[in-house]
Amino acid sequence: MARTLEWKVRMFLSEEDGTTKARVDLETGSTTLTGHGTARCNPQDPDVPEIGDELAASRAMSDLARQLMRVADRDLESVGAGPASEVPAPYGWPEPGR
Repeated sequence: MARTLEWKVRMFLSEEDGTTKARVDLETGSTTLTGHGTARCNPQDPDVPEIGDELAASRAMSDLARQLMRVADRDLESVGAGPASEVPAPYGWPEPGR
């Protein structure tokens, strides 16, 4: 069965006093998740706002990804497909030699 979905992602960035804050909202149609991230400019470093934006945004997206993985884990467990132990199951391709 073919299936196509569109999930909307919006990123919001703000900077004040050398601290960049990012918020990313994911709307799936049935769920809304929000990730947060910050970046601070070291006073000895050159002030390059784009770097703060990139760091804060990536941290917000990483936070969002962790939340989405937890939702998926709970959904898997609810249908009896979760891991058999409390040890989290590995994701992605196995490492060579495993």
